Amino acid sequence: MHFESGGPARAIAIAGLGLLSCCGSAFAQAAPPPPAVSVIPVASREITDTANFVGRIVAINKVDIVARVPGFIEERYFTEGQQVKTGDLLFRIEQATYKAALEQQQANVAKAKATEANAALQLERGKELVRSQNIPQATVDQRAADEGTAHADVLVAQAALEQAKINFDYTEIHSPIDGRIGLANFTVGNLVGPSSGSLATIVSQDPIYVIFQASERDVLEYKHRITAEGDKNGHVVVRIKLPDGSMYPLPGLSNFLDIQVGTTTDTVAVRAQFPNPQGLLVPGGFVGVTVERGAPKQQLVVPQSAVQIDQAGHYVLVVDDAKKVELRRVTTGPEQGPDIVVTAGLKKGELIIVEGIQKVRPGQVVTATPASGN
Repeated sequence: MHFESGGPARAIAIAGLGLLSCCGSAFAQAAPPPPAVSVIPVASREITDTANFVGRIVAINKVDIVARVPGFIEERYFTEGQQVKTGDLLFRIEQATYKAALEQQQANVAKAKATEANAALQLERGKELVRSQNIPQATVDQRAADEGTAHADVLVAQAALEQAKINFDYTEIHSPIDGRIGLANFTVGNLVGPSSGSLATIVSQDPIYVIFQASERDVLEYKHRITAEGDKNGHVVVRIKLPDGSMYPLPGLSNFLDIQVGTTTDTVAVRAQFPNPQGLLVPGGFVGVTVERGAPKQQLVVPQSAVQIDQAGHYVLVVDDAKKVELRRVTTGPEQGPDIVVTAGLKKGELIIVEGIQKVRPGQVVTATPASGN
């Protein structure tokens, strides 16, 4: 079949071109918009370099209450777990036996003093009689010896009386320190004595110690820094993280560096003192310890949520001036609350993606808007 120029074949071709043109327009209209992401500029702020350790909370004072004389517990005057003050009465041991012994020794002292007084009188009379030669000198000498013996008996009786007073006083057991008292190991009616062990334990609460182990390298670095800065004080600020992950609000101050290195751990014990007015720090517990290293200095920080990790290390997604996504490898430092220090890989003011990370890829054009709160 033959078609003439300008005939039906040309009409079909023109119709086909029109169809392609319409489809191309439809495809262009259907292209998805660039994905939307939230960005935040890399910030710079003063950061203090820190070192992290694990520490144990230790009471400054700890006393085991023991009975110093044997006897039955007659009364207990505290509630387990309460705060006690120095001098507070804790226990009373049955006193009848010790009171009787005290009264007996008081009587012995009175008797010894009476004997001494009589011996002194006999000696004075003997001295008068020997001058008139009514008694021999030997009798006077014997009376002098008797007077000395009577005086010695008084001293013995007084010492026994003092011991009886001490034993009687020991029947009342008082708190030797301010602190919190624990469980009572013996109840009223139990027979206790010096060999019974601890009746209860008191630990001081405020202030309190935290002891942690630092490596020799950390200690040397600290000493070099102190020498370079000319700091004669030598104490460093210490902060701790509680077991629930929150930071303890009150800073502490180091006050002791052990005099020798542990032979099994190659570490040195460091002690810091913390105020503990609310009793949040409980002796025996573990806490995270952060030690400040020197004066604060300007460092770059980014939100921890923006930092990703893969087999090659840490990275963030940066939006450049052309609105394209760039994968940037970074070197991170210590955490600063919700942020983290970046020591290499970024510049101040660069925009990093904090929301929408999962829906973009490097090289892709995005629509970037500031993250809420920025």
